[in-house]
Amino acid sequence: MRFRYSEFDDELFRRLLAQRGLIELFNQLLLRTNGDVEEALRWMELLRSRGLLPSDWDPQQFRELLEREGLIRETQGGAALTPKGEKRIRQESLALIFTALARGAEGDHPTVHEGGEGEPMAETRPYHFGDSASDIDYLTSVKNAVGRAGELDLQEEDLEVYERHDQTSCATVLLLDVSHSMVLYGEDRITPAKQVALALSELILTQYKRDSLEVVLFGDDARRVAVRELPYVGAGPFHTNTRAGLRLAQDILARKKHMQKQIFMVTDGKPSCIFDEGGRLYKNPFGLDPRIVIKTLDEAKACRRKRIVITTFMLAQDVDLVRFVDELTQVNRGRAYYASADRLGGFVFVDYIRNRRRMVH
Repeated sequence: MRFRYSEFDDELFRRLLAQRGLIELFNQLLLRTNGDVEEALRWMELLRSRGLLPSDWDPQQFRELLEREGLIRETQGGAALTPKGEKRIRQESLALIFTALARGAEGDHPTVHEGGEGEPMAETRPYHFGDSASDIDYLTSVKNAVGRAGELDLQEEDLEVYERHDQTSCATVLLLDVSHSMVLYGEDRITPAKQVALALSELILTQYKRDSLEVVLFGDDARRVAVRELPYVGAGPFHTNTRAGLRLAQDILARKKHMQKQIFMVTDGKPSCIFDEGGRLYKNPFGLDPRIVIKTLDEAKACRRKRIVITTFMLAQDVDLVRFVDELTQVNRGRAYYASADRLGGFVFVDYIRNRRRMVH
């Protein structure tokens, strides 16, 4: 085998790093433009004109780079994302959230003990009698022995074993509020909500392959969307039909064979509409309408009877809304978190992973 060596080109290296950063910026803009490639590229040109991108950034060359990387393709209506481009967004969303967790994201309450027979994790713990020899982390164990004795004198106290994920599979429905309030008052809440859904789907696809994740959007009504559609989702001029979202989630979970079933609901608003007995949409955007609240709580009770836990991630802290979420949580015996949009990912991921590692008897 031959190797060819040449002088390190630090300028080329800087340009490569800059391009990588620009692709990440482009992907963030895609989430905010609901997957519109042309609009995201126009935003990048605007950023350059305002001095926020390098002055020598060439939009045509960047466009060609995205095509060479297989992230976008040309269509009659302009450039569009490819399946590889969609996957890249999921991967970056996952990396971004876990980077935040590593810095100590709010809501991180790790369990003391892990357990179960399943896939090994990166974390290790001291060996206990009865642990399988196949789980021993020999590299760390040898380091422990040398550090303790100054030589290779391996004792039981030096042994470290890998933790294992619980093998019990889990079915999760992620309910995303797409009502108008998710983009109201100048605060973008739908983008971080989409990013969490993208990251959670990538986590499950790569680390928890026995699990399933379904995504349901709820506004005036509820509808199921494929994971690949998430970059293109946007908030609309809708009211908030939480009841419809919970009903559709139950229908989906009823067809799942997983032992654990749960609903993650991301919302920032009160339930403000339901369908009446005649199928007409009853709306009341002012305050908490008792008729709407009672019907919504009935669905939370139905979930409890089916052993479906609802975890609500609330992106607002209005007193009346907090009271409603508290009541929904009590009747379902579920969980609730009150998170800002920039901390949403940490809350969702810590709760999901902690719940997955819990032993099921």
